[in-house]
Amino acid sequence: MIIGIGIDLVECGRFLDWSAFKKQRIFTKKELEYADMDNANAEKHLANFWAAREAALKALGTGFGDEISFSDISVIHDDAGRPELLITGGAKAVLKELSGGAKVHVHLSITDQADYSAAIVVIEKE
Repeated sequence: MIIGIGIDLVECGRFLDWSAFKKQRIFTKKELEYADMDNANAEKHLANFWAAREAALKALGTGFGDEISFSDISVIHDDAGRPELLITGGAKAVLKELSGGAKVHVHLSITDQADYSAAIVVIEKE
């Protein structure tokens, strides 16, 4: 049963002007390392990660704030390089409440084209 769907579209160029401090405040160390591995496309990777966070928040029906911090939702990659969401802290608590404690699967798809990144998140409970 699907209990949440979220989508987000981000212009990649908005991350060009962000300071290192702001990036470190928003993104996890692993996300920044991943983006730095492909320095020519670092902003595109950051836009992908931001779009994934925003799509996840929409699927959860909330936003960043007192309950959910930037680091509560991040993008990791499995052994095959497929992106996955890591949900912790306040976001995990909201997810548990939304699912009624049932086991959930969080599906993530990210795409980018030229100057834009997009992500969709589907939350499904068993």
